[in-house]
Amino acid sequence: MLVTPQASDIRQRIETAARERFGWESVQPGQRRAIEALAEGRDVLAVMATGYGKSAIYQLATVIRGGLTVVVSPLIALQADQVEGLRDAPDAPPAAAVNSRAGARRLAAAWELAEGSGPRILLLAPEQLGSEETLERLAAAGVDLFVVDEAHCVSSWGHDFRPDYLRLGAAIEQLGRSPVAALTATAPSPVQAEISERLRMRDPLVLVRGFDRANLSLAVERHTSSDEKKRAVIDGIAEERGTGLLYVATRRETGEYAQSLQERGLRAFAYHGAMSASARREVHASFHDGAADVVVATSAFGMGIDKADVRFVVHASPPDSLDAYYQEAGRAGRDDEPARVRLHYRSEDLGLRRFFASGSPRRGTVAGVYRAVLHASGTAKPKELAEAAEVSSRTVTSVLNLLSDAGVVRWDRRGVRVVDRVSPEVAAERAAAAAEERERIDESRIEMMRGYAETSGCRRAFLLGYFGEEAPERCGNCDRCASGDATDDPVSRSTGDEAFSPNTSVVHPEFGAGTVMSTEDDRITVFFEHEGYKTLSRQAVEERGLLEAE
Repeated sequence: MLVTPQASDIRQRIETAARERFGWESVQPGQRRAIEALAEGRDVLAVMATGYGKSAIYQLATVIRGGLTVVVSPLIALQADQVEGLRDAPDAPPAAAVNSRAGARRLAAAWELAEGSGPRILLLAPEQLGSEETLERLAAAGVDLFVVDEAHCVSSWGHDFRPDYLRLGAAIEQLGRSPVAALTATAPSPVQAEISERLRMRDPLVLVRGFDRANLSLAVERHTSSDEKKRAVIDGIAEERGTGLLYVATRRETGEYAQSLQERGLRAFAYHGAMSASARREVHASFHDGAADVVVATSAFGMGIDKADVRFVVHASPPDSLDAYYQEAGRAGRDDEPARVRLHYRSEDLGLRRFFASGSPRRGTVAGVYRAVLHASGTAKPKELAEAAEVSSRTVTSVLNLLSDAGVVRWDRRGVRVVDRVSPEVAAERAAAAAEERERIDESRIEMMRGYAETSGCRRAFLLGYFGEEAPERCGNCDRCASGDATDDPVSRSTGDEAFSPNTSVVHPEFGAGTVMSTEDDRITVFFEHEGYKTLSRQAVEERGLLEAE
């Protein structure tokens, strides 16, 4: 394929900037393709596994484009890490953060930077873009590149939905519709489609890279009782070498496991979201500085973890989705050296995850919030609706998400307004239907987690099939392959069937529209928009014509 002089020039500039301005020896092919597309003004959706280097995409693109890059990032700690990392680079663009913790002096300096000239980066929390003043200042400064980090948070079907992300599509348009880069470490093809739609992306280049982590040794250990499982977890970690992570389901378990591991002579630290900010910073510092053998954490120990030499990641219980599991597991071995990933599993543990996944607002509460929207003149702010309906801000956010999914209200940066005027009772009924649909998808996601834990085939092939990637018949680096059991198992084997290959859009007579995730010898796994993940008998599909390619 011929490379045009213009494309060749961009590639040379990318390599030069990486080396001279950031001190990087090379740029990965997926990163380069994304940067080239952004340099040419095209939107990019990059789904790249933890450790692949998503931040490098917008950092280098900023240098190439030469203007103001706005980065929406959900965690203040993550913003601080990004700013600090850029300051440590030889000649990176200047960067600053605008968030609720920044004092007046730091905010003034950040805005002075944003309103300056040349390549520069401004990081904001998504809620900052709900401020009309912020949008006006950014528009006046002239946004040249709009970046959405942790982009899966915009998807209501994703595993980490954040309502504030719903406003970003409108904000992008208001700021002049610069090229958009959506970055995430986890997004199966149905979530990719929703990210693109909600951010109003235009013909984005979709890049999926880095999920086939051959250096990770995958294994699942099954247990019959909780006591037996806890002993096995502690014994296993006591035998590990190097720094690692132990993920648990509850805050209480962080302390219990940390204490048990300390009694075994390990430098173990507990971590969860209810700890004080200073205590969390201390654990982060101990982890990064090598002063911790293991951090026992809930999922709160997540975004922004940037330590290359994590030698093991252990889960004492399965998370509520393979998305979350592989994102957390992917924090091991980011230096490409061998690392171990272990899941301790009891089928009963999934009942706890179902409890966490369920729980929708009562219909009376939904009707009350919708009634408050009806009585408001024009648009109303969520805080006003919470006061009028006499519910908490958290409850009103949950209700508004359901009413928005049900199509009866619209919620954007200006506030909430009615788009389909119905009675409060009908609105509550529609919201209940939307909640039931969401719960079905949550439950199907949990069932895919069960499928991974209980598969008799290659575990890496199962994971890659879930993310819609081609997979080898045997990876040779999981417990199933090591035991030889995966050789004769057809479950995780791709057939190369053209009619139902991964990412093919299909229609089922009962479940409706869907996307094929993986095709094996005896089954086809499909994500249906209104039902979630379903594993269908291949024989039944073929004999009864249950799937029709769109």
